[in-house]
Amino acid sequence: MSQTVRAAARPTVDRPAAAGGGITLLVLLGTLTAIGPLSLDMYLPAFPAMTRELGADQAGIQLSLTTCLVGLALGQLVTGPLSDRWGRRRPVLVGVVAYAVLALACAAAPNAPLLAAARFVQGVAGGMGVVVARAVVRDLYSGRDAAKYFSRLTLVFGVAPVAAPSVGSLVLRFGSWRAVFVALAVIGALLAVAVALRLPETLPVQRRSTGGLGATARTMRSLAADRVYLGYALTQGFAFAGLFAYISGSSFVFQDVFGVSATVFSVIFGVNALALVATGQLNARLLDRFSPRRLLVTTLVVGLVTAAGVLTGALAGSLAVTAVALFAFVGSLGMVMPNSTALALDAHARHAGTAAALMGGVQSVVGALAAPLVGLGGEGSALPMATVLAGAATLSLTAVLTLTRPR
Repeated sequence: MSQTVRAAARPTVDRPAAAGGGITLLVLLGTLTAIGPLSLDMYLPAFPAMTRELGADQAGIQLSLTTCLVGLALGQLVTGPLSDRWGRRRPVLVGVVAYAVLALACAAAPNAPLLAAARFVQGVAGGMGVVVARAVVRDLYSGRDAAKYFSRLTLVFGVAPVAAPSVGSLVLRFGSWRAVFVALAVIGALLAVAVALRLPETLPVQRRSTGGLGATARTMRSLAADRVYLGYALTQGFAFAGLFAYISGSSFVFQDVFGVSATVFSVIFGVNALALVATGQLNARLLDRFSPRRLLVTTLVVGLVTAAGVLTGALAGSLAVTAVALFAFVGSLGMVMPNSTALALDAHARHAGTAAALMGGVQSVVGALAAPLVGLGGEGSALPMATVLAGAATLSLTAVLTLTRPR
């Protein structure tokens, strides 16, 4: 075989270098994906203080999490198809600039309803960056290589949930909860500069979609009719619902129910996020021996078992059992997310932005339902969070076993 043929046969793993890749691209895409965790996690330690200052109950403050998630879904649904037509750089640059401006609007909110509204629009802007990051990975990788790259992204965006609550607690030492959103505005502004200078365009003009709204609608319908794609999207969506039940409820469970301090809660939250990062890196290594689907199903089973452990700890009123089981559950998601994402996008390279958008929309909408369910369960108990988390784990495993059977 000639050197020319060998070069043509090389796997797509070499392509990011040509696109301006390497560690720079990995960090930038990971940071764009981390907009979601940053937006959701950084102000968690301030929830009890926000309920007092804004005169709202627990459900009223948790509503700002839900509206942000719904905004993330809408931002992805709109931006994904646009990135298939206009390329990847332009939509994400608009999104991160708007995100920084809207963070300041959140900081100025005088009451809980207006905060929830501002968080919705901020979520729309943040979703623009999240969906483009996924589409860029699919532009460059497919199959097992894509699953490995999504696993490596976990190393970058997994730092966000580790650092966000601790950074939020640090900001609260010097200012009110409004200062947390000012910090998010600064992060958004810095990210906008990084995108403008370092994000390459990975979708050539000849590969871009030329259809209008009708073509986008047809693509969406074909994706929704794809049983396997929809199955993996729902699998990830329900898994994210379990994660979001933990995110929205853990601050109240650990601080109000079990009586730990805001600092201790930040440590627990960070350790759990480290578990997610570590299993993501383990997933990248295991993909050399096992298929993404096999790893996905196995970790979903583990997730269901550990979710049952959380429910047991809640019923027993045990801090130790609840904390250990949550550590294992959150860690299992480090393998669920990259494998389900890669498997969902694998057959849709021509419309990677639209496919990533619909998947992200499903994830955000399903996840958004978790927070009000946890809040409606009442305060003073860990049982509502544990019940929603266990139900989400059951639905996630059911979706992958029933909908994603090989054709």
